[in-house]
Amino acid sequence: MPPSVVVVIREDPRKTHRAVEALRIALGLSTGENPMTVVLLDQAPLLISDDPEEIVDGEILEKYLPSFKHLAIPFAVPSGTGSRFGLDPEFKVNELSEESIQALISNSDRVLIF
Repeated sequence: MPPSVVVVIREDPRKTHRAVEALRIALGLSTGENPMTVVLLDQAPLLISDDPEEIVDGEILEKYLPSFKHLAIPFAVPSGTGSRFGLDPEFKVNELSEESIQALISNSDRVLIF
């Protein structure tokens, strides 16, 4: 079985380009055989919200988001995030408890944190 990969993004996409860059890297990693999940923490769920607020490098982000939808790459967010951020329903999003997110990260073979 190929090693699992989790990409954790906790950067605020309104303040730094790192959040969009992390999502771009995650998309690149998703092309292999490794099962991958993107975990969005803090303000990072803005990346997949219905109405993204002044995201740094938003024009670059718009190029990559359709691929995440098409490939149904799973996103994990803390419980209650959907209502707080108004997440785009076209993404495959799982709202998880803090303990479940911790387990997802700790049970993964590879973890990248941004």
